[in-house]
Amino acid sequence: MAEYSFETVDVFTHQRFGGNPLAVFPDSEGLSDREMQQLAAEMNLSETTFVLPPADASNTARVRIFNRNHEMPFAGHPMVGTAFVLARRRSEPGESLRFEVPAGLVTVRLSRTTDGAVQGAIIEAPQPLTLGVQIGAEQVAESVGVAASELIVSNHVPTLASVGNTYVIAEVTEGGLHQASPNLAAFRRILDATPGLDGRFSLYLYNRRGRAISARMFAPVVGTWEDPATGSAATPLAALLLSLSGGVRDEFTIHQGVQMGRPSLLEAAAWQTLEGIRASVGGTCVPVLRGEAAL
Repeated sequence: MAEYSFETVDVFTHQRFGGNPLAVFPDSEGLSDREMQQLAAEMNLSETTFVLPPADASNTARVRIFNRNHEMPFAGHPMVGTAFVLARRRSEPGESLRFEVPAGLVTVRLSRTTDGAVQGAIIEAPQPLTLGVQIGAEQVAESVGVAASELIVSNHVPTLASVGNTYVIAEVTEGGLHQASPNLAAFRRILDATPGLDGRFSLYLYNRRGRAISARMFAPVVGTWEDPATGSAATPLAALLLSLSGGVRDEFTIHQGVQMGRPSLLEAAAWQTLEGIRASVGGTCVPVLRGEAAL
C-alpha cells in the first residue's frame, strides 16, 4: 500500500480557518489521473494540488490542480498555497518559483515576515487578458436570485474573462452582492443555452469603491456553492478594470468570503504589456493540517 503525504493551508488570510482551504500533495509521483481526482473528491475542497517534477528542469515543479469533479488549467489560491507549502519544506527556497500548469507558466514571488519566514506569495497569471461571450443582466440576476436592477451595467455588461481560467464577471450593487444566493437550475440553463461558455459557468460578482473591492464567487455546477477566495477570478477582474480605464497599471484590494465566515484578503494588480494586459494576485497563508493518504 502506497502512502502520500499532504498538507492543508488556509490561503489569502492571516488567521486559521479564514481564507480558502487548500490541500497540497507535495510529492505525487506514482499517482494516476484517476487517483488524483479521487483524492480531490475525498478532500472535498474547492481545489487540491499535486506536485510533480517539471518537464523543464529550469522550472520548480509541474502542478496539477483538481476540483471535486475535474482538472483545472489554472487557479489562484492553489498556486499561492502550493508555493507556501513547498517553500517551507525547502532549506533554501530562494525568492521565486516557477510552476508548470496546463494554462502555461506561473511565476511566483515569495513574501516573508520581517524575520524572514515565508508567509505567502504573489503569483502572475499565465496568460494575458482575453474576453469572451457576454451574458444578459437578467440571466445573471436570475442565477443568484436578485433583481436585475441590482446589476450595474454602465461600466460593462456581465462578461466572460480569463487570464488562464474563465469567469463571468459582473458588477453589482452592495445590496445585490449581499443578497446573492446561487440558483443551480438557473446556472445549468445558462450553461446549456450558451455555447460560448465552453461547458464552464463560474460567476464572479463584485462591488467596487475605487481600488477597494468586495467580491463573491459561485460555481455550483461543479460543486462549489460559494468560494471564499478566488485568485484566478481576481486576476481577470483586475485586468478587465484596467482595460476599461485605459491605464498603464492599477492595483486593487479585494475582500471575499465575508458572508461565509471565512474572510479573505487578496491583493491584485494588472499592467499593460506588449502581449496584452497581465495580472497578479497575492496573499498570506496559514498552515492547518498534515496527514497521509493510503492507496
